[in-house]
Amino acid sequence: MRRISILGATGSIGQNTIDLIARAPDAYDVVALTGAGNIAQLAKDARRLNADVAVTAHDHLLEDLRTALDGSRVEAAAGTQAIAEAASRPADWVMSAIVGAAGLAPGLAALQQGSTLALANKESLVCAGQLMLSTAKTNGARLLPVDSEHSAVFQALVGEDMAAVERIIITASGGAFRDWPMEDLANATLDQASSHPNWDMGQRITIDSASMFNKAMELIETREFFGVEPQQIEVLVHPESMIHAMVGFRDGALMAHVGPPDMRHAIGYALHWPARRDLPVARLDLAEIGQLSFRAPCETRWPALRLAREVMQAGGLAGAVFNAAKETALDGFIAGQIGFNDMAAIVEDVLTHMSAPHGHIDATMSLDNVAQVDHLARQEATRVIHKRAG
Repeated sequence: MRRISILGATGSIGQNTIDLIARAPDAYDVVALTGAGNIAQLAKDARRLNADVAVTAHDHLLEDLRTALDGSRVEAAAGTQAIAEAASRPADWVMSAIVGAAGLAPGLAALQQGSTLALANKESLVCAGQLMLSTAKTNGARLLPVDSEHSAVFQALVGEDMAAVERIIITASGGAFRDWPMEDLANATLDQASSHPNWDMGQRITIDSASMFNKAMELIETREFFGVEPQQIEVLVHPESMIHAMVGFRDGALMAHVGPPDMRHAIGYALHWPARRDLPVARLDLAEIGQLSFRAPCETRWPALRLAREVMQAGGLAGAVFNAAKETALDGFIAGQIGFNDMAAIVEDVLTHMSAPHGHIDATMSLDNVAQVDHLARQEATRVIHKRAG
């Protein structure tokens, strides 16, 4: 039996992972499940999978979790330190699906004990790619991509020489507003931004898809994961979301990964790697689909893409600034403090402020420095939001 843990078990990636492992319960020994506020789901899954420990990120929910687990053998714990401790427990395979920068420290903890880390938390590589990769190398651990785009690139590169790669193309659905007149975006509502045309995801990532901040993060993640230069990475708007990525080689060939918009494919590939196993996903009928369409993204409509390229050019801890400002701006939009278009403007303001002389993006890459820069960027973003809202 393979020992596995799922960090972020109650989110969409975590629930899809549980769906797969619950189909073969005798193949897995579940070590740890972590979640946030959905105590009922966390406890239900921990009981069903007979996990060793269930952890909520919220200290004040510990008693609720204990009550929900009463009568089971599952240990209950709470808080960020407890999540890091759960991630440190010996496991063969760990799913990193905690949303946001909060996923960085637990992911590092899993790598430090030599696990294979299935990485759905893109913030880890955006904020601290060098640290993640060096930690994996030092501890004999392995990183496997779970974002559908990066899983697609990974699969297209099987058996290939990276020296032959000319470009990597990641696709974007375009999100909820891909066909809206640009002048209407300033008045886009939270409900409108929270509805994705193709994927069933959580609210935050759905809004990030509409603003293309999700794809901006994936640009940075592509560079870190595959070690290519920024100019080798392209974004292509592909409304059907059937081709997830393409790899172009120096002989002019393009290798495309085609599959249904179902995260269980990328999760299952990472779960069973290097083998391919049966997965409960739809089989595409290309004749029925008929045609696939593509168009270049407009960086005026989606300034997040331009900002991501500036972050890659700046290097250092610019990714940590970018992510913290983005998360805070998203909080502001969800809270109704700012408009849809304000999010990119706020991120740009924070990047400019923290890249100025005596800024912080050139600090040494360490978990403490990433945490400090994250804190400072959130403070600055909050200040800018209040200024705009006031």
